[in-house]
Amino acid sequence: MTSGEPKVAFSAGLTDSGSVGPFDEETTLIFSKSITNIGRAYDRTSGVFTAPVRGLYFFSFTAADYLKGYMGVYLYRNNQPIVFNLALNDHGGYASTSNGVALQLEEGDGVRLSLPASYRLYDDSRNFTVFSGFLLFPL
Repeated sequence: MTSGEPKVAFSAGLTDSGSVGPFDEETTLIFSKSITNIGRAYDRTSGVFTAPVRGLYFFSFTAADYLKGYMGVYLYRNNQPIVFNLALNDHGGYASTSNGVALQLEEGDGVRLSLPASYRLYDDSRNFTVFSGFLLFPL
């Protein structure tokens, strides 16, 4: 990477307030706790990462819950679902699910996580539920 190439990386925690969901309809998750946001491509108010340049990006997430039931998230590029992770917490106690994906994005493309209707997640100050992404290289 040369000094003139863009530097883009973010990690954000979901919330400090505990359970999120369940909701009656699928809901974009707002990861409001900025851990890192180099290049300011992740918007903590909308929950959307917007690609500042055409390039290959890598995204990862970990979603957690502690109550019995379903937890899971969709990862969307614009309005297209790319990844869906699902877990059934059938024992109670903490459980989590994680995934990662490399995506070729055009400048202005958006990436976000969404909670399916009737699913639930958990987060607190320990950052159990985190969304991250970074630019591998411009194209």
